[in-house]
Amino acid sequence: MGKKYVYLFSEGNGSMRELLGGKGANLAEMTNLGMPVPQGFTVSTEACTKYYEDGRKINDEIQAEIYEYLGKMEEICGKKFADPNNPLLVSVRSGARASMPGMMDTILNLGLNDEVVEGFAKFTNNPRFAYDSYRRFIQMFSDVVMELPKPEFEKIIDAKKAEKGVKEDIELDADDMKDLVVRFKAFYKEKKGEDFPSDPKIQLMEAVKAVFRSWDNPRANVYRRMNEIPYDWGTAVNVQQMVFGNSGDRSGTGVAFTRNPATGEKALFGEYLINAQGEDVVAGVRTPSPISHLKEDMPEVYDQFAAIADRLEKHYKDMQDMEFTIENGKLFMLQTRNGKRTAAAALKIAVDLVDEGMIDEKTAVLRVEPKQLDSLLHPQFDAAKMKAAKVIGKGLAASPGAACGKVVFTAEDAKEWAEKGEKVVLVRRETSPEDIEGMAVAQGILTVRGGMTSHAAVVARGMGTCCVSGCGEIDIDEEKKVFTLGGQTFNEGDYISIDGSTGNIYGEAIPTAAATISGDFGRFMGWADKERKLQVFTNADTPRDAKQGREFGAEGIGLCRTEHMFFEETRIKAMREMIVADNVEDRKKALAKILPYQQGDFEGLYEAMEGKPVTIRFLDPPLHEFLPTKEEDIAEIAGELGVTVEKLKSVIEGLHEFNPMMGHRGCRLAVSYPEIAEMQTTAVITAAINVTKRSSFKVTPLIMIPLVGEVKELKFVKDVVVATADKLIEEAGIDMKYEVGTMIEIPRAALTADEIAKEAEFFSFGTNDLTQMTFGFSRDDAGKFLDYYYANKIYESDPFAHLDQKGVGKLVEMAAELGRKTRPDIHLGICGEHGGDPTSVEFCHRVGLNYVSCSPFRVPIARLAAAQAAIKYPKA
Repeated sequence: MGKKYVYLFSEGNGSMRELLGGKGANLAEMTNLGMPVPQGFTVSTEACTKYYEDGRKINDEIQAEIYEYLGKMEEICGKKFADPNNPLLVSVRSGARASMPGMMDTILNLGLNDEVVEGFAKFTNNPRFAYDSYRRFIQMFSDVVMELPKPEFEKIIDAKKAEKGVKEDIELDADDMKDLVVRFKAFYKEKKGEDFPSDPKIQLMEAVKAVFRSWDNPRANVYRRMNEIPYDWGTAVNVQQMVFGNSGDRSGTGVAFTRNPATGEKALFGEYLINAQGEDVVAGVRTPSPISHLKEDMPEVYDQFAAIADRLEKHYKDMQDMEFTIENGKLFMLQTRNGKRTAAAALKIAVDLVDEGMIDEKTAVLRVEPKQLDSLLHPQFDAAKMKAAKVIGKGLAASPGAACGKVVFTAEDAKEWAEKGEKVVLVRRETSPEDIEGMAVAQGILTVRGGMTSHAAVVARGMGTCCVSGCGEIDIDEEKKVFTLGGQTFNEGDYISIDGSTGNIYGEAIPTAAATISGDFGRFMGWADKERKLQVFTNADTPRDAKQGREFGAEGIGLCRTEHMFFEETRIKAMREMIVADNVEDRKKALAKILPYQQGDFEGLYEAMEGKPVTIRFLDPPLHEFLPTKEEDIAEIAGELGVTVEKLKSVIEGLHEFNPMMGHRGCRLAVSYPEIAEMQTTAVITAAINVTKRSSFKVTPLIMIPLVGEVKELKFVKDVVVATADKLIEEAGIDMKYEVGTMIEIPRAALTADEIAKEAEFFSFGTNDLTQMTFGFSRDDAGKFLDYYYANKIYESDPFAHLDQKGVGKLVEMAAELGRKTRPDIHLGICGEHGGDPTSVEFCHRVGLNYVSCSPFRVPIARLAAAQAAIKYPKA
């Protein structure tokens, strides 16, 4: 007996997610609970991995096992595959461990051919339905398995409707459907040069392969990269007996949630279509009715469904997203999973489930994805400006938040415009999974078709992007890039605004305002803060950022970049004077002009933080960044500085570096020009003395020396700092502590951290530069080739977005360990972009750092990620 790759639903259970995928495990679980699930079997994720290992082939052993289980399925269902008198038809669906809505492919009505369809028509006594099912199968199989584009088939249907002079698919009769089958097969043969496959067993095997293949399609790869789903997980395939929602007026299909996925309100929320197949609801081709109407249409089915929904929610202790079909008045459950929800809904549901006694606070903390909090902190429309704004149309409020931007019609345009810094709203007839990259960069998404459970709605909610779907009044021509709504015409580049919380659409630009944080949020974050071990600081260069960070719960400033303060008109001139100076005296004169500005800035930061730690990094970028590059600017600035154009040009040329990120910057500037470190220390300490004297709190300045790679260079700069600081503190006659630490951003510093810790009182890992130096590629240029690396499966994610735990992480871990050996009480943190990335925060918790620091808006994300890490890894 070889390895088992195939499982009947009755052989699995909910704990077998890794093997059966989420959908397969939940179908098995519902089967065990005695719910009305159409039976079938799951081909495991291991078979998918094997398919790729074997060079994209399903080997004989697995094929034989699939056919064996097909036989077992025939016995359970009492129907036979390819038998015109009592045909078994199946659906073939993907099911990965992590939910990837719309990213992978589905095939319905598999098992039909010219003979079986005739028997099926007799068997159901409904020829129109039989041929409608057949034409749908040909269309889906051609699209998913044979990669013939679906719209080509839609054109054939549209032509048929035009010939008959009808508007709706439903108005086509049995003969029309028969004719569509003939036309579809002719089109298939013309494009493929062979007949449509008529052997159901071959259809089944090709469909299974297609689902495995779709694990590696471009949209699935983009989705996985965005959601950090490992490529090697693979997907399972579920083969399930078909039940037909399109077999008449006592049939239908729908999707429902046990609570409202947009608001979290406790009530059944969903929609269904009478006489339709599941694809029609999800693809958003027809606009469905709310689930509450089912009470009138089929009361007994509604009651049964409501009872099942309640039982599933109590069983999984979480909000469920369910798909169901009704066939001639009988209810079938096709899937359940923990539902995707907006951040506001996630918070409300987590808090409500605690209040309902269903889960405890720790479990509640794990229920909200940290990245989702982002959208709660997102813009809403400026209330004052809303009064005058005119609503020109209304769609479904599919994903909350407010968006204002220029209209674009394709995902590619959205990407291109966003790269140029434009804010865009993506307007589509309906979104398809291929649009994912455009959806990710748009401020908002507006669609003509589709309900609350369509692809656009589900994906936008997951990303925290504002979305209004199903606005049927829009008349759109995607080719010509134009749409009309409410009597107005919009071309590419025109402004519109949409409100994903109300569904309102405005034909103008309405400014958006920052969000306010509500009651549930505070209570929930309180539970999170109780659990976490890591402190969360913010990166802030201005009192405004510092205040924002504190409002979001920051416990200090982990990084203040002093150079950001030099770029204002009045200051940059003094900075340039310093750079063009030929001698120490002139440099000191120029620095004396900068000193009061720096000192004022630091006083503002200390006051905003009220005694909480403030870490100030000394000048880091190469000096050329402060000088002009354009000819006309050079002439003008030479005049301002009172030097000749030649002199300024020679300074600029002298500062030119082939690789400035590895050049004359960071502590190397202070080694060359100690007077810079002297001026900055004076500003930091004087500001601290002034604020301490006039406040009720004590300021303890933390001075961070950047880009250190050798302990002697740190000591050289530190000696300048200490001599300057001690003198100022003594003169002020005040008792003040301060610390001098360093940024670990050069691999050599990590490797010699035990030596560096003799001089450094704290380490902050600058993971942006450390990543750049460890990988040996520049953060600014890596974008040019990283896509090839994703395409060839060399990297699964951008190392600048998620900390590379194998390589860069090893350096962080090593430096932490070496540093603590030398100085057991050393403080360790990170302040690169990774400080607000949930998986990187989890890593920091596991290796025992003391804090993470991130931009103000990511502070709540880091707080929640740190809490989840502490719950998952209590021993770290």
